Amino acid sequence: MGTSIAKKKVKPLWKKILFSFVALIVLLVISGIAFEAVASHQGAKKYPPEGKMVDVGDFKLHLQQQGNGKPVILLETGSGLASKSWKDLPKRLAEYGTVVTYDRAGYAWSEEATTERTGSNIVRELYTALKKEKIEGPYILVGHSLGGMYSRLFAQTYPEEVGGIVLLDARPENFSKETTPFFEEAGLDPASVNMPSANTLTLLKRLGVIRLMENSVLPNLPENEQDRAMNIEMQPKFFQAQEQELKNLTDLEDSIRDQTLGGLPLTIITHGIPTDATAVGISAENSREMEKTWQEQQKQLLALSTDSKLIVAKNSGHFVMEDEPELVFGAIKERIEQAKP
Repeated sequence: MGTSIAKKKVKPLWKKILFSFVALIVLLVISGIAFEAVASHQGAKKYPPEGKMVDVGDFKLHLQQQGNGKPVILLETGSGLASKSWKDLPKRLAEYGTVVTYDRAGYAWSEEATTERTGSNIVRELYTALKKEKIEGPYILVGHSLGGMYSRLFAQTYPEEVGGIVLLDARPENFSKETTPFFEEAGLDPASVNMPSANTLTLLKRLGVIRLMENSVLPNLPENEQDRAMNIEMQPKFFQAQEQELKNLTDLEDSIRDQTLGGLPLTIITHGIPTDATAVGISAENSREMEKTWQEQQKQLLALSTDSKLIVAKNSGHFVMEDEPELVFGAIKERIEQAKP
């Protein structure tokens, strides 16, 4: 009688290895997502909003008041910076008036916007929040970097309610026109300088990768500030908001080009330590040309008003409020005193 023996098929070794590798990746992804979700939830509870959440339409802005009386000092941060980046400056200024700090839509505690991140929308949202909270002018606008452009647009939109402006190394509206070729020559996107897209950063955040790289992502912050920034500021809504702001940079520049502010008191503070653009891949020669252009255009900002002055912060880089806080405090205080009844 014949017999048949069923032979069991054996998977090739490479298939076993591939299956194990894929399973490990899936496990790591699931673990990363779960870890980040729990860590973000727990972390956010440690840092509740320090100000008020003000309804400006279909979303809320985080706005904080310190001090009282007139004038009202409005602090506008640069690209990617939340209201906490002002450190103790608001508290010091609060002795001389009402100080308002806030987070633009998508930043820190503020909710994600339902509107496009154009300059006009951003200015309108801030103005709406101020009126909702019955914070009336005159306003002294203090804008750093990109925030300087928003401050100028605010003054242009609501001229009767503004009593002065202080620009802290603020980006001039023609800087992009002059320097875009240098970025393109280096193979860089002038708006993002080839930073990862918002979608990529969102994916890395949700996988827990950014949290694991906390010390590299936020190297210059003390440990407690790193923790707050990771849980409150480094969120998908922020990545999207910052990217959209930069995509609308050209329109923002156009909106304040050929601006005149009459006799509005204006103080311009520019950095004194040259910016080294070679760090992002720009050639040394082009980096020097970019610095020259920046300083020339800072001087051109004097023409915005018949009551303007330029201060060179000799010991400062781009973050003048951190490098020379006393100089910045003094310049703002001067404009506060000038605006008092």
